[in-house]
This record gives sequence, C-alpha cells and structure tokens, in this order.
Amino acid sequence: MANIGSADRTIRFVIGFLLIVLPFIAPTASWFAPLGNWTWVVVAVGIVMVVTAALRICPAYAVFGITSCPRK
Repeated sequence: MANIGSADRTIRFVIGFLLIVLPFIAPTASWFAPLGNWTWVVVAVGIVMVVTAALRICPAYAVFGITSCPRK
C-alpha cells in the first residue's frame, strides 16, 4: 500500500537525484571531497530516496503510521 503522496514523491526524486549526481560533477565535487568515503553514504541515501519515490512506499512512514497520500 502506497504511503507517499505526489508532492513527497517529487521532492524525493529531485533531492535523491541530486545526492546521487552532485558528488561526481566537477564544480560540486570539491564540496564532497572533505567527506572522503562518506561521499558514498551520501550517494546511498540518494539511491534510497529515489527507490522509495519510485515504489511509493517508505518503510519509516510505515513504522510510524505516517502517510502523505491524500485521504480517500
């Protein structure tokens, strides 16, 4: 059962995509350089955000009983 609404889904896609791409683009790579291997954690968080947006299911929302879907 979906628990992510349209606005939440769009925000997750955009932020997730940016977290995946920005560490590897030349102008912004220097921002992530001091993080060292933690850069991969940033990328992993981005991947999780994109996957949850694509599936429209957030496990954390399910645990806490939160939904951003409009009520029917």
